[in-house]
Amino acid sequence: MKILITGGTGFIGRQLVNALSADNDITILTRSAGKAHLELGRQHRLLGNLSALSSLDGFDAVINLAGEPIADKRWTLEQKQKICHSRWDITTRLSQLFNASQHPPSVFISGSAIGIYGNHDDHTLIDESFDLTQHNDASHTDFAHRVCTRWEALALEAANSTRVCIVRIGLVLGLNGGALKKMLLPFKMGGGGIIGSGKQGMSWIHQADLVGLILFLLHNDKCSGIFNGTAPNPVSNKDFTKALGKALHRPTFLPMPAMALNIALGELSQLLLEGQYVYPNRALEAGYQFTYPQLSEALAALMQNQ
Repeated sequence: MKILITGGTGFIGRQLVNALSADNDITILTRSAGKAHLELGRQHRLLGNLSALSSLDGFDAVINLAGEPIADKRWTLEQKQKICHSRWDITTRLSQLFNASQHPPSVFISGSAIGIYGNHDDHTLIDESFDLTQHNDASHTDFAHRVCTRWEALALEAANSTRVCIVRIGLVLGLNGGALKKMLLPFKMGGGGIIGSGKQGMSWIHQADLVGLILFLLHNDKCSGIFNGTAPNPVSNKDFTKALGKALHRPTFLPMPAMALNIALGELSQLLLEGQYVYPNRALEAGYQFTYPQLSEALAALMQNQ
């Protein structure tokens, strides 16, 4: 297959490119050819800007994972604009190119995030059937909800031209990127602990399962629409903290009060203090089998070489 990938040098993008490299012709959208060659090798085609294309004729599939990391920096107005437009602008252009193609790619897989569901304090499982219009007023004003709602709508503009799959990604567990990488150092030093009340949901997925789910959607032409990219066993922050401490053989008795986190991170603290328990119902119904359905197994697999 000839596949166009955006976000190919990111945390998940790198793993996806490596998984697809053996049997496919990969083109990577990137602003940094040097970084792409260094991290992914020189065997792939590189594209500097989507404006170089007038259509997507010639590609068999497009996987859209581009976006400014949402948790890397404090949410200043400038950073919020980067987070939004790094997702919205590329997705808008891709949908335009699909609709301008005489022979469009057969599938468009586009990223999103479970932040679209807003904050839910109870333990009710949320699956893809959740009615987003039933949010309370606070959830509708959440930054992550606003970003993802528009991001998904822009991707779905290609639905008249191709099969569209949107993956609402949860907390991705891996050692070389994402939230877990940032959590490891304080936990290894014995400084890990629950965040805020510890009751907020943490809907996680092992990096291998996220890549596996994307590949599953790529090759199953009956799959379309929304898919939660989370493992089937979400946990509370309290239980996640205990499991990570156990995997690292470290104590977890130093809590992070909500007030201190708000002072340190501002609005960004929402990602840590709020949560939801998300269930991947559509992925399971479609037949995807998770390699790591349980948190303890996922963490053990990651930590075995630590």
